[in-house]
Amino acid sequence: MNAIITASELADELAGANPPVLLDVRWQLSTAKAAGAPPFDGRAAYGAGHLPGAVYVDLDRELASAPGASGRHPLPDVAEFGAAMRRAGVSSGRPVVAYDGGHGWAAARAWWLLRWAGHPNVRVLDGGLTAWGGPLSTDVPTPAEGDFAPAPGAADLLDADGAAALARSGVLFDARAGERYRGEVEPIDRVGGHIPGAVSAPTTANVAADGRFLPAGELRARFKGLGAAEDGGVGVYCGSGVSGAHEVLALAVAGIPAALYVGSWSEWSSDPDRPVAVGPDPQ
Repeated sequence: MNAIITASELADELAGANPPVLLDVRWQLSTAKAAGAPPFDGRAAYGAGHLPGAVYVDLDRELASAPGASGRHPLPDVAEFGAAMRRAGVSSGRPVVAYDGGHGWAAARAWWLLRWAGHPNVRVLDGGLTAWGGPLSTDVPTPAEGDFAPAPGAADLLDADGAAALARSGVLFDARAGERYRGEVEPIDRVGGHIPGAVSAPTTANVAADGRFLPAGELRARFKGLGAAEDGGVGVYCGSGVSGAHEVLALAVAGIPAALYVGSWSEWSSDPDRPVAVGPDPQ
């Protein structure tokens, strides 16, 4: 099953006999708080207009637990995540489509979590809200309670030790911007650089200018050129497990299974005993 869906395909499915549950996961990585500016408000953006029938999902509160030693966006409590998804109308027998404002990162986080928790049919709207040519709504729906019961483990998950080992035995992609990988700048975390052995693969290079994913063949060529193999170990990390989920989604489009290190650099760099590499060389 394809991991993404086009706007026209979604419109057709919404008119069908078993329309998907729509999750609006608008969110943006923001450093505005440090500068004294208000952060992006996804709920306000949702209130100003969303796909008809879509339910807003708060990434920071429903797709992650509180920041701490495990990173800025640790895995959510499984029971709380399941309850949030049921409130949104998610059931195992009904498809789910997640979308965001067009960046794709937040929608991919919802996609990855639902897959990890065992949902059999979840996709991301390619290009997000900006690709949707249909009407928008300001009505806030009250969906019937879903029956989704999380069963974690359906998607591969890495911890810090697993990520370090995969960087030696397979390929570990760093989905952040190249300058953060090289340690030239670090606007958020304690220290800049990357996990030793990780390969720089910014997720921004997986999409075209309109935010839609590149064709599967192009993505496959890119990842194979960076060392990925369809039958070998592939993992991804980023700053806090959000843009990394987008890279795992790109790999899925390319037909290459990959694990996600959810704690990512925000967890790794918080431990002064873990090694840090800087510069363009993986080591």
